[in-house]
Amino acid sequence: MSLGEEARAPMRSYLPSRWSVGALLIAAVVLGPILSVLWIALFPSENIWPHLISTTLPRYLRNTAMLMGGVGLIAACTGTGAAWLVSRYDFPARRALEWLLLLPLAIPAYVGAYALVDFLEYAGPVQTGLRNLFGWQTSRDYWFPEIRSMGAAIIVLAAALYPYVYLLARAAFREQSGSAEEVAQSLGSGAFARFWRVGLPLARPAIAAGTAIVMMEAVNDFGTVDYFAVQTLTTGIFSTWLDGNNAGGAAQIAAVVLFLVIFLVLLEKGSRRKMRFFDLSRRHRPVPRKEMQGPLRWLAFAACAFPFALGFVLPASVILSHALRNSEVWADGALWQAGLNTLTVGSIAAIVTVAAGVFLVYGVRLSGRRLPRLLLPVTTIGYAAPGAVLGVGILIPLAAIDNTVADAIWAATGWDPGLVMTGTAFALVLAYCVRFFAIAQGAADAAMGRVSPNLALAARSLGRNQGEVLGAIYYPLMRASVASALLLVFVDCVKELPATLLLRPFNYETLATRVHEQASLENLGDAAPAAVLVIGVSLLAVGLLARANR
Repeated sequence: MSLGEEARAPMRSYLPSRWSVGALLIAAVVLGPILSVLWIALFPSENIWPHLISTTLPRYLRNTAMLMGGVGLIAACTGTGAAWLVSRYDFPARRALEWLLLLPLAIPAYVGAYALVDFLEYAGPVQTGLRNLFGWQTSRDYWFPEIRSMGAAIIVLAAALYPYVYLLARAAFREQSGSAEEVAQSLGSGAFARFWRVGLPLARPAIAAGTAIVMMEAVNDFGTVDYFAVQTLTTGIFSTWLDGNNAGGAAQIAAVVLFLVIFLVLLEKGSRRKMRFFDLSRRHRPVPRKEMQGPLRWLAFAACAFPFALGFVLPASVILSHALRNSEVWADGALWQAGLNTLTVGSIAAIVTVAAGVFLVYGVRLSGRRLPRLLLPVTTIGYAAPGAVLGVGILIPLAAIDNTVADAIWAATGWDPGLVMTGTAFALVLAYCVRFFAIAQGAADAAMGRVSPNLALAARSLGRNQGEVLGAIYYPLMRASVASALLLVFVDCVKELPATLLLRPFNYETLATRVHEQASLENLGDAAPAAVLVIGVSLLAVGLLARANR
């Protein structure tokens, strides 16, 4: 080796590889919108903190807290109770209900809201049937609970989101050993005591994690609370920005939402650290299911069937009936254009997100440096951040860059290129990538963790470079995980509403925005076909999820 090569060798060891640089750039892009929201909130062009604090912010916070608390409590009780029943007992249709209880995940909460109102409103089948049955003529002849209210919003969101708790709690109950149950039973503990003192403490971390996800999804929701006229922090972002034309104020509300979500994440992680229970038995035996007898078996059936009926059967039946009665809407070109737009942006976002997730995880593994490893878990915060928050953090800086670049090109050439990023679907794809990056990153990290490092070392010893190792060794072994991540990201893009409403170009409809706009105009017949397509796509993801959790 020459003296020049010897001098350059140590320097190469300190220079980051292109994989490390690429990983850091991807992390910067993912975290950029979050940091942008905080910057705009701290340094707004017009500070309206005093006005927000003295007028609307307390109401937004109170309603958001009530929504989170109510949805979290109902979803936790429903998901945990159903998971315990299907894990510990045999009753009619248990096998079917074990998987049917996952299906409400295929119904976006805003679709459930439209269906519930249509079912229970004055002209709906319930009130019409009551008037015909009792001979009532007008609404003044009887009392009926207010449909568009906070309580209805809580019920709809809980019915749509309880499967998050159910899925994690069922897995935790199934992993518990039968030894603890047998000891508790030998000490005279009844069925409820065994659940309360043995099963629940062991599953509490999983239940807490599921409940935290439910509460974060409740904060993110816009379609449901907007339809039920419940003013939350998310609706406040829309009204302050779009109605009040105050981007700084919207960023300040978005920062409050972001801190609330971070608090939930930290609370969930802290609760799991404080609630650690271990199975100390050397032999793991699953808990045998007990056959229920008498009326109890039908009560268990009803307890599991009711959330499935409310979360899936009711909204799916209402939407499907409207779609069949309004068959002419299926021939509407605007519907299929919205479907094509959804397919285009969803596919691009899924491919870019998964590719970036694989690149980031592989780059972090190759770098061995501390900073990329610290940034890897932080990049998942986009999944916790509501779509409205990401919309604020993406649109404002991109609009400023777009206008600056367009002005510079106009001054230099006399040609106006227009708004390249915010005037196209670029901003929308970027929002989807940031919002659902955690899915791709998690799938890639788990898949690469199952590949033996010796395979990569052997390929490197045969002269393969790092890119060839990724393509020839890792990709074939993680192809199934990559395909699953692509499908899950695509489905979430199809259902995403708040970010799509904020970032879509003018006259650019997706299936989600078409459902929202038509239903907001009380035109559920025109909204139903698009909603059916959204539900159909979502069922693919639920089927994949059920297959992975057999």
